[in-house]
Amino acid sequence: MNTDTIILGGGCFWCIEALFKELDGVINIISGYSGGNSKNPTYEEICTGKTGHAEVCEIEYDKNKISLESVLNFFWKIHDPTTLNRQGNDVGTQYRSIVLYKNENEQETALRIKMEIEKSQIYKEKVTTEIKELQKFYVAEDYHQDYYSNNSTAPYCLFVIKPKLQKLQTT
Repeated sequence: MNTDTIILGGGCFWCIEALFKELDGVINIISGYSGGNSKNPTYEEICTGKTGHAEVCEIEYDKNKISLESVLNFFWKIHDPTTLNRQGNDVGTQYRSIVLYKNENEQETALRIKMEIEKSQIYKEKVTTEIKELQKFYVAEDYHQDYYSNNSTAPYCLFVIKPKLQKLQTT
C-alpha cells in the first residue's frame, strides 16, 4: 500500500475525524494537537487557547485510492474556512482552520487549492485557513480517539456531528 499523512484542523477534531472516516481511501485518523509551541499539551491546556495549538487530525490515506488534492478539497468542503478561530459554537484559536504540511509538495498543493477555492468564490468571505509547516504532532488523549464511534449518543455528537454526517451523505 502506498500511504501518506497530512495534518488538518477545522474546528473540533471529533467532527473532522467522523467526517474523514466517510472518505474512501482514508485508512486511519488520529486526533491530536499541533501548530503551537507548548510541548506535550493536554486537552485542558488546549482549551485555554494559550498553547497556540489547534485541535487537528492526522489523516492517513492510500495514495492509490485518493490524492492529496482530493483530501484537501474534502477538507475545505466539510468546514467553514472563513471563520477565524471558530467553527459554529466552538470558539478559540484551538478551533482554527489549519493545514500543517511536512514538505514542499504539501505546501504548494495546499496553497494552490486554497487559491482555487478563493477564486471560485464558493465562500463569500475570505478563506482564513492557516497553512503552516508541521513542527510536531501530539496525539490527543485516548478518550478523544474514535470519539463519534464510541459516543454517538452524546449531546455534542447528536447535535453537531450527526447533522454534518447526514449533510455529507446527501451531497
